[in-house]
Amino acid sequence: MSATTTNHRRGFRLFALDMNEIGLIVILLVLYFGFGATTNGFLSANNHLSLLRDAASIAIAAWAVTLIIIAGEIDVSVGPMVAFTSVCLAFMLKADVNVALAILAALAIGGALGTFAGSLRAYFGVPSFVATLGLWSALRGMSFFTTNALPVTFPDNAFLDILADNMFGIPTSAIVMLVLFAIFSFVSQKTAYGRSIFAVGGNANAAELCGINVARIRVLIFTTSGVMAALAGVLLTARLGSGNAGTASGLEFDVIAAVVIGGTALSGGRGSMLGTLLGVFVITLIGNGLVLRGINPFFQEVVRGVIIVAAVLANILVTRYRERRIFGV
Repeated sequence: MSATTTNHRRGFRLFALDMNEIGLIVILLVLYFGFGATTNGFLSANNHLSLLRDAASIAIAAWAVTLIIIAGEIDVSVGPMVAFTSVCLAFMLKADVNVALAILAALAIGGALGTFAGSLRAYFGVPSFVATLGLWSALRGMSFFTTNALPVTFPDNAFLDILADNMFGIPTSAIVMLVLFAIFSFVSQKTAYGRSIFAVGGNANAAELCGINVARIRVLIFTTSGVMAALAGVLLTARLGSGNAGTASGLEFDVIAAVVIGGTALSGGRGSMLGTLLGVFVITLIGNGLVLRGINPFFQEVVRGVIIVAAVLANILVTRYRERRIFGV
């Protein structure tokens, strides 16, 4: 059995609950009941709706970033991508562009920018961190430049009101999040494309020798990431009622933290959407609980940093433990 196949099967098994995911469920229960017992307003219906909206803002981008990290790459441009597509959408709506066309154009812009970053990685050998870091700086700067750091307002829109509101008592963005979760889970688990992503992350050279078009896979995952970031930007624009260059600041770190906490290996070849979903809720619960308890916003950043480092360390330790059990070393 090849190393690529072995790595893929390790990643493929993670759809079922493993040690990391069971641990995350325990952590979620502790956080939920801990904050519920000690924090006023945490258990209210309005706060639960807020939790779902906040989780959706992270998760929709995190589904695509999970595939990117499984493939052994990284995308740090998510936050500015969300802000830039939000601003583009707001400008189009302000110019009375049809809402459907404006949303499709925003998604196309996100996809094109993602394709550009993926092409730099796939065809020119630019490390994905460098390519997306350059995009991060350019998009954030362009967003502030075109708006003069002011919100871009637009006329009321019935369709965006639906996106910002609830359906069946659940935030529309949360429904979108769960539908996409099912789609990405199916794609990553049950399709040749998903298996190819695991193979590329496990061993790109071996995947190439097996006939997988590694360059095309790399471009596609970044294109997908751009589209998902743009979709998050559309939902955020609907929620805020304006396009704002400063929105989604730091979102990329929450997304990466959620993916890593969910058990996706930064080295590639292993990960699951279920783990990412649990990681998203861990990040969201902690952020929500700290805000309700009135914790200093600057200290909240400290907590996030500690969580990310602890998650990476736990990820490494679990990986080493599994390798010792598999190979007996």
